[in-house]
Amino acid sequence: MKLALFLLLFGLVYSRAIAGTTAFTSSNLPLIIINTNGKTIPDAYKIDASMKIISNGPGIPNKPTDPGNVYDGKIGIEIRGSYSASLPQKPYGIETRDSNGNNFDVSLLGMPAENDWILLANYNDKSFMRNTLAFDLFRKMGHYAPRTQLCEVLVNGQYQGIYVFTEKIKRDKGRVNIANLKTTDISGDDVTGGYIFKVDYYDSSNSWKSNYSPIDHPGKSVYFVYHDPKPTELVYQQKSYLKDFVNSFETTLYSNNFANPATGYQAWIDVQSFIDYFIVSEVSRNVDAFKKSEYFYKDKNSKDGRLHAGPVWDFDWAWKNIWDCYMFSQTDGSGWSYMLNDCNPWPTSPGWMVRLLQDPNFANALNQRYFELRNSYLSLNYINHYIDSVKTLVAEAQVRHYSQWPILGQNVGAPEVDAIPNSYSGEVEKLRTWITTRINWLDKNMPGQSATTIPIVYNQGLSYRLFPNPATEYVYLESSGDLNLIEFFTILGTKAKVCRVTETSDKKISVSDLPHGTYVLKMYFRNHLPISTKILIN
Repeated sequence: MKLALFLLLFGLVYSRAIAGTTAFTSSNLPLIIINTNGKTIPDAYKIDASMKIISNGPGIPNKPTDPGNVYDGKIGIEIRGSYSASLPQKPYGIETRDSNGNNFDVSLLGMPAENDWILLANYNDKSFMRNTLAFDLFRKMGHYAPRTQLCEVLVNGQYQGIYVFTEKIKRDKGRVNIANLKTTDISGDDVTGGYIFKVDYYDSSNSWKSNYSPIDHPGKSVYFVYHDPKPTELVYQQKSYLKDFVNSFETTLYSNNFANPATGYQAWIDVQSFIDYFIVSEVSRNVDAFKKSEYFYKDKNSKDGRLHAGPVWDFDWAWKNIWDCYMFSQTDGSGWSYMLNDCNPWPTSPGWMVRLLQDPNFANALNQRYFELRNSYLSLNYINHYIDSVKTLVAEAQVRHYSQWPILGQNVGAPEVDAIPNSYSGEVEKLRTWITTRINWLDKNMPGQSATTIPIVYNQGLSYRLFPNPATEYVYLESSGDLNLIEFFTILGTKAKVCRVTETSDKKISVSDLPHGTYVLKMYFRNHLPISTKILIN
């Protein structure tokens, strides 16, 4: 009995290997062939390997025996991801390297030259388009999102299925185009950017704790994770600057005057990016959008010193009804992702959107933007065309994929509420129906009012940022106008300090010489009336 069972299992494994390798002759998708020379790919560090990418162009089959006409050289490779790394089809992080093992910037599959790449697995996305559709929409809205290319992958001769070859989120001219912060950039405009950080899984070595709880969930702790530069690459002055900047933004956001166009949240954030991030995240009802893989970036003040939301990332749990919190299991298209703190998630969302939507101008601008997009990239015609194009593109490859991973009809990956289709076409139609239902609900429930109200004005005129507040040794004063003079007054009106400003609209001011207490800071700008604000020095 045991021998018969062994022979049966051996036959199944052998037939799968034959179907995945020997019988594999060609693909209309680009082929990525990886060879580790027998070494197991770890999930903690990259090992040396080689990679060949074959893409012969439209209508020309790509064969494993073809030369690597896109890339043929060394790489470093590791398993990446958290939950996704536990699934049978593994996601990979890849680093292209030269003959000496150094980082090698190269253009792959039409994407700008770089050395960091990712192969996203599709085990948790039977449609092969949940991530690519979200990225496409965010790019169409005018923001950077990782470029993608569907491909088929073989590792050490074994067929691994359809993957999304994509760019890793990082600072680079072709990706998040912000300043390349160096360890010597510790003062003035130099220290103000560029930074990428996120809300994500965290530990004590890679994050810092916010001074604020979400406005609707007092007592909960929020952590921000350093992304690029990595925490080990940041010096003390840079970590201090970024933490002070975010803390002072949150202080402004939760103040009584948070909606003031000159001194409120608009002086701190790129409002358009926050609105568009919200729209992509809510159209897809992404459970991870506001608690995990939520990215932000900040450039130098001399370029655009505001905080930007994005790029978007991680949508394999989105665009579906899942057994998670009640808001993600609703089958009528209802529920708000940004309210997920109601479900006590880990990590905790900072909940900034809850506060921003308390400003009617922000809500109205969101409403107006959403319905503008409904006439273009959020129209069902555009989305259905995208769905159909991917379905056609993978028609041949999906047969091989589901021969290697026979999971059609099975509830694997994200636990889904709905019945699981037994065919790829069924999965595609299920996604199409879900999006239609979701958009119909959003059309009726989007916050704010449309063109009947005055739209928000993005940073028109003078704005400024002052942080940290309270301060101990210094304060940063950053403004959109040219500063001439800064004066400190005690609460009794006595002038305590004067700083003259030259050649810059940004200033780091020492306050260590001032006694502890509350001061009125008066700022004089060229071509503007003076502005006064309070600051606490302790």
